[in-house]
Amino acid sequence: MLRTRSGLPKNFSWHEDRHGTRRVRFRKAGFSTYLSGIPWSEEFMRQYAAALEGVKARNGNIGAERTIPGSINSLIVSYYRSPEFQGLKASTRTVRKRAIEGFRLEHGAKPTARLGKAHVRDILGAKANTPEAANNLRKVLRILYRHAIDIGMAETNPVIGVPPYKSREGGLADWSEAEIAAFEAYYPIGSKPRLTFALALFTGQRVSDVAAMGYQISEATASRSRNKRPALACGSLYTRSWRASWSRFRAPISPS
Repeated sequence: MLRTRSGLPKNFSWHEDRHGTRRVRFRKAGFSTYLSGIPWSEEFMRQYAAALEGVKARNGNIGAERTIPGSINSLIVSYYRSPEFQGLKASTRTVRKRAIEGFRLEHGAKPTARLGKAHVRDILGAKANTPEAANNLRKVLRILYRHAIDIGMAETNPVIGVPPYKSREGGLADWSEAEIAAFEAYYPIGSKPRLTFALALFTGQRVSDVAAMGYQISEATASRSRNKRPALACGSLYTRSWRASWSRFRAPISPS
């Protein structure tokens, strides 16, 4: 378990109450509680486990207090509690919840069973300028209404028959060597932009995998020959990324 600079586990901090007593506070995802006992002791860790259960319970009941039976809000609360959603990877749940909550803000109070194909077309049409976002929302709505059918909140899935948008052709342009050199000249080794850039450029990994990388990359390769390059594991499959410029990659990621 990660130990922070304060000497406490992650998501903990020291807090001084109105009587001047220092207490340990746990905060995560909107859930907050105080723990007693000596940090890292057996009793403290039992309370920590209970606090994590409190976070899960709160996340599982997001919006429950403001839902109307049969509304899209109630459908979303039910979906968040479902084995399908709970079984997703944490990163996938975060991405999916972001799309769901955006849809919920506009349509949460509406009846689940009354959403039709015409409504879906209009909702997706509002995102026509960003086809990838529209298609992501379409995917999420299809999953939500599949769950609605399973629990008896809808008889049909209104997303079926609504075609996806065509993705933009071409995508983002690759940087030229001159642009790369200009970026590296502006951001020195040791800066966060340079570190992020090096991880993305030299590993070829997707954004979610780059975000999860840490010093384990340099640690894992420390015992290897200096002439060899790192083996990187990414989220859904194991791959080996070989780059001829390993020496150029090593400097930005080496711990200072």
